[in-house]
Amino acid sequence: MRLRLRYLSPKLLTLLLCGLLSGVALAVAGFPVSAVVALSTKAASDMYIDLPSDLSMPTPEQRSYLYANDGKTLITTFYDVNRENVRLRDVAPAMRDAIVAAEDARFYEHGGVDMRSIIRAFVANGAGGEVEQGASTLTMQYVRNVLKNDPNLSPQERQDATDDTARRKLQEIRFASALERKISKDEILNRYLNISYFGAGAYGIRAASERYFNKQPAKLTLAEAALLAGLVQSPDSDSPIAGDRKRALERRGYVLDAMARTGKITPDKAAKAKAEPLRLKPTNLPSGCVASRNDTWGFFCDYVRHWWMAQPEFGRTPQMRERNLFQGGYKIVSSLDPDIQREAQNNALGVYGYGSDRAAPMAVVQPGTGRVLALAVNRHFSLNDTTNQLIAGGGSIVGYQAGSTFKMFTMLAALESGRDLDTGFNAQTQFRSKYPGGGDAVCGDKWCPRNASPGWMNGYRTMWTGFGRSVNTYFVWLEQEIGVHKVIDMAQRLGIQFRAGADAKLAKERADEWGSFTLGTSATTPLDLANAYATVAAEGVHCEATPVLSIMDTNGNRLPSSNPHCARVLRQDVARAATDAARCPVGDQSAYGRCDGGTAEAVAGMMGGRQVAGKTGTSEYDSTATFVGYTPQIAAASIAANPDNPHDYVGSGVQDSVIGAVTQTMSSALDGFPKQNFNRPDTRIAFGGGR
Repeated sequence: MRLRLRYLSPKLLTLLLCGLLSGVALAVAGFPVSAVVALSTKAASDMYIDLPSDLSMPTPEQRSYLYANDGKTLITTFYDVNRENVRLRDVAPAMRDAIVAAEDARFYEHGGVDMRSIIRAFVANGAGGEVEQGASTLTMQYVRNVLKNDPNLSPQERQDATDDTARRKLQEIRFASALERKISKDEILNRYLNISYFGAGAYGIRAASERYFNKQPAKLTLAEAALLAGLVQSPDSDSPIAGDRKRALERRGYVLDAMARTGKITPDKAAKAKAEPLRLKPTNLPSGCVASRNDTWGFFCDYVRHWWMAQPEFGRTPQMRERNLFQGGYKIVSSLDPDIQREAQNNALGVYGYGSDRAAPMAVVQPGTGRVLALAVNRHFSLNDTTNQLIAGGGSIVGYQAGSTFKMFTMLAALESGRDLDTGFNAQTQFRSKYPGGGDAVCGDKWCPRNASPGWMNGYRTMWTGFGRSVNTYFVWLEQEIGVHKVIDMAQRLGIQFRAGADAKLAKERADEWGSFTLGTSATTPLDLANAYATVAAEGVHCEATPVLSIMDTNGNRLPSSNPHCARVLRQDVARAATDAARCPVGDQSAYGRCDGGTAEAVAGMMGGRQVAGKTGTSEYDSTATFVGYTPQIAAASIAANPDNPHDYVGSGVQDSVIGAVTQTMSSALDGFPKQNFNRPDTRIAFGGGR
């Protein structure tokens, strides 16, 4: 009589199981004789009924993918366990048949526990004097895999899932029987294929297909499917990559013969497949930023990782967020534009080549979204070169002085405080400020900054001409008129961070004494600077810098953390007015024709007739050289510096190279996009109420 336990009631199943287990099944599993004797029929029955039946099935660990902005170009993957779930219909029929034939030929006939196999195994093992055949069904194997991989269980509980005890076997049977009444056979098979380990670091059928044959599981041949099915019993020792190649072929033959016995293939097909040579195409999927497909993308990848670690949506603690990145199976489409990245990288290398102690990090940002399009620097992201975040900052990288680019924050604060673009001051070579003195620029006990080129900078200046010619004494005077604290607040509203401890302390405790702030003595990064100017380009809407376009979880849900986080931080008329003055440094002309010279006048001619704005900056003794430029559609910034030695002054000669690198990157990035002009500021903020 054939026992079809799928159709027996739970009560009758319990009685049958316990009777067989006490008299037969425990010996099958190779349990110690003392355990067999101790477990009487009544004891087995009591134990079985008391065991839980509802198996918790958390989603197994899966790798996360990071793509470029096209959603197809792979940057890297993140994983602790190399696994990605697939649907059963995306697995070749030969693979489904092979795993069933190899592990549980009667899988579609029993109800999770196969009594016929238990009895047969008992007879075989008893006759041989040792354990030669097992009696675990495919469902029971799945249960065991779930328990030993469940992250919600303690290490001891996971260890118990594989211990050779009567209780463990009974628990497997209890879970398997309940599971078969809860979900379909095909669903169990699908879950089994996705959770099983196939050796060589490959978990699940998709990772195994890629690891051994560099193909998707839907395209596995009969011989390939049989090879993989043969690995699950001893995945590491039988692996043709990491273990015994001869043994792998023997196991392949065993599976093919089993498929022939079940009628899934003919004996001729089995013989033909057994005769096929082993054709492996081993592949290793990259994991982490150092292993990114292109080492010039590594800094961007690293920025994604740091961004992720700051998002509470992915976990309450940094440890939880990192675990989710490496185990959560996310599909992250980043904002990286490979074409813009390539252009930015080439232009950064035009400033300094690989191997130079000096660097020219560059960031490119989209105004109105904060999306980071490129992060480039003349370094390889590798353990042999550097993994320091030279472009976005973080860790030991606090940034670099960006010089007169910070005059933008003074101009914005003044405009917001009621001054107009036509605010005038007779700028002299030196200005005696009210701020405490220090260093070389002192007169008595006060700080007395000077103009770098008095013959060209001195005289009556407005915001247009003062910004265009980068007149130090004009902007220190303007800053003094409105208060440094307003300028510092403006910079922070636009996203400037004070990563250096000394800068943070000054901003918090002695803001009104930090007169040199307008001249860019605070450290910043190219990304912070580009995004601050992008806020002006977006007419006062600040968006947090973000490296992602979309993030999908394993269920296909789009997560809200991928959406831009934007807010208005400036009045529109203030931003428009600042842009009108910012056209002066780059050789463009303000809407009111008020520009009369700039520090980077070649820029406008390189932009193909597009309206452009921006600002140069050099720090004291030309220790750094900076340029930030923007149009309504793009913003980019680069700072030339020695990241490891702030006393290695880059010199004034590199300024033109930095300007050219940023401008060429912007021009190339906008190629093919329609020209978009800046909006004209209102006359009231340009000239005041009287004009």
